[in-house]
Amino acid sequence: MLAEIRITGLGVISEASADLHPGFTALTGETGAGKTMVVTSLHLLAGGRADASRVRTDSPRAVVEGRFSTDGAPGPVLEEIAEVTDSCGAEVDDDGSIIAVRTVGKDGRSRAHLGGRSVPVGTLTQLTSPLLTVHGQNDQLRLLKPGEQRAALDRFGDDTVGPLLERYRKVRAEWMGTRRELEERTSRSRELAQEADRLTFGLGEIDAVDPQPGEDETIAADVRRLSDLDSLRSAALEAHVALAGGSEYDSESAESTGALELVSAARARLDSADDGALREMVPRLDELLALAADISGDLGSYLAGLPTDTDALEGLLTRQAELKALTRKYAADVDGVLAWAAEARERLAKIDVSADALAELEARVGELSAKVALAAVKLSTARCKAATKLAKAVTAELSGLAMGKARLEVEVSVVEASPGDDADLVVDGRILHAGPHGVDTVEFRLGAHPTADALPIGKTASGGELSRVMLALEVVLAAQGGGTTMVFDEVDAGVGGRAAVEIGRRLAKLSRTHQVIVVTHLPQVAAFADTHLVVDKVDDRGGLIQSGVRALGDDERVVELARMLAGLDDTETGRAHAEELLAAAASARAE
Repeated sequence: MLAEIRITGLGVISEASADLHPGFTALTGETGAGKTMVVTSLHLLAGGRADASRVRTDSPRAVVEGRFSTDGAPGPVLEEIAEVTDSCGAEVDDDGSIIAVRTVGKDGRSRAHLGGRSVPVGTLTQLTSPLLTVHGQNDQLRLLKPGEQRAALDRFGDDTVGPLLERYRKVRAEWMGTRRELEERTSRSRELAQEADRLTFGLGEIDAVDPQPGEDETIAADVRRLSDLDSLRSAALEAHVALAGGSEYDSESAESTGALELVSAARARLDSADDGALREMVPRLDELLALAADISGDLGSYLAGLPTDTDALEGLLTRQAELKALTRKYAADVDGVLAWAAEARERLAKIDVSADALAELEARVGELSAKVALAAVKLSTARCKAATKLAKAVTAELSGLAMGKARLEVEVSVVEASPGDDADLVVDGRILHAGPHGVDTVEFRLGAHPTADALPIGKTASGGELSRVMLALEVVLAAQGGGTTMVFDEVDAGVGGRAAVEIGRRLAKLSRTHQVIVVTHLPQVAAFADTHLVVDKVDDRGGLIQSGVRALGDDERVVELARMLAGLDDTETGRAHAEELLAAAASARAE
């Protein structure tokens, strides 16, 4: 729920704050006092579009800060919130609450912060979308769209519709991908065949050479050695003779004395000396002998490994030329050539345009089409069952909103495929459009009385009736969960009298499972609230209106309701009427 909100520099509000509580909160005030700015602030917290014109004239920026408490939120909502906060490093307070901040400058630039961290506005939306729902007059208009009506039906039947919709989307995605592949192979068969020839030729060249990973670098190193073989042999031999003396690799050095023999003689002289200082040097000479012997052995191995075949260099140069021919055409080095070959083989497997391959792919498309059609039928069946239950539940709610003779019908029908449709699907002998949400379209129809034909709500419902339909729908959908905040702006527009009382009663019912915040101009609705906030003009400084938000006590609430009753706040009759209204609302809530 939304536990606290602070507003700075937004519209007529210079600075205001309010503590919010569970249950039903009514927000009232005179026209122009700034009630709309409170709703605007909530839209900003929900990630709504920033409008620089909303920034107060004498303020450089508008700032909205909200503290959300996660106590009582459903498990899935808590998981979603934890995922968002973990992904952006937002800090959660010790009591489990989260601070969200939205700033809008006069230049129109918008910034968002979550848990003390700067985040994209989209991240703020991810956090608040499961916690906060704002219903304004524009939201009521959205209810007229078929997509919104389908989404409402799917929410109502989520337990049965949700898994079937997920299954349908999964199968449809595979079907669409396979179908696009078949269309590509068929329509571009000549082009793909030419590409296949090029790839096959390239793979033939590479396979004929059969390069090995890193072979080009190894050969280059061997070529450098063989090109300078005589100087390498001479350097190694001279070093070996200097260490070991006469060498088996060179008969001319057979009589020479090496460093090993000289060091060994020096060790023997020192070891036989009758002086401790000289004998202490013997271990060091032992180390020198061991190191010299190791190096001598390594040089011998090196000399033994040098090639004696003069044709070896020519063979390496030939192999190097073959590899360079590949690297000039396919990649910068042999490893790149091998990577190209792997990609080419993978691509060839996908562009097989032979008759057998196309027949196999076509059969796969047909198999998937049958699966998608079956999933679509099951989804439609589940929606039709949910539609009957939703219509019955909303109609029952409408009877309590002074629309007792009205009925809501939820019609689920299929969408015919249009010419050239890239997602046409045969379902029960009909060619339908298989969209991402199924083959169905959903339409809410309202019948004004039992004998009247039910017509689309956009054609038959007045503004007040549309508000009540939306409220009835929200009350029904609220049974699917709880623990979140629902904000209604002017949900009672165009209604009054008994209908207004019933709207207040339904909002009170909704507040049993949700935190409900309602901007209203009707005292019949405000009387049902647990908490009453008022937005009023604090003063008028320098020609600028300044408003604030404050909570009302019992006496102040009577005065405010009396004011809302046609401005009767300064009369005994008005106050008596307000007290009577509060008592009636309390009695209705107790029922």
